[in-house]
Amino acid sequence: MSGKSRRVHACAWCGREVADSGMGRRRRYCRQSCRQRAYEHRSAVKGTSIPEDAVVLSADEASALIDRTFEVRCAAEDVATAVSEGAATDELVRLCAELISRAKDAERLR
Repeated sequence: MSGKSRRVHACAWCGREVADSGMGRRRRYCRQSCRQRAYEHRSAVKGTSIPEDAVVLSADEASALIDRTFEVRCAAEDVATAVSEGAATDELVRLCAELISRAKDAERLR
């Protein structure tokens, strides 16, 4: 299978990467446990005014999400500072890798 036929998208429950094999229907969840949690969530909101596609986070999950987005902003500021100070290429590469890592981590909701 060529690398070109594999697309990557986020798990509909946790946000982790889910590789698309290119055959059949695209997978929505990275693991069976994520599929189960999504089913439980849909069942819990059925018959309520909460939209089925709503994301409901606990206070701890919301706090963790805020922390991860703050880390992304700090990493971006580090890159901007390094650029303005004329940092070496290897330092910029390291900072950009850190920024990408933080951004990927912040994409997940749970």
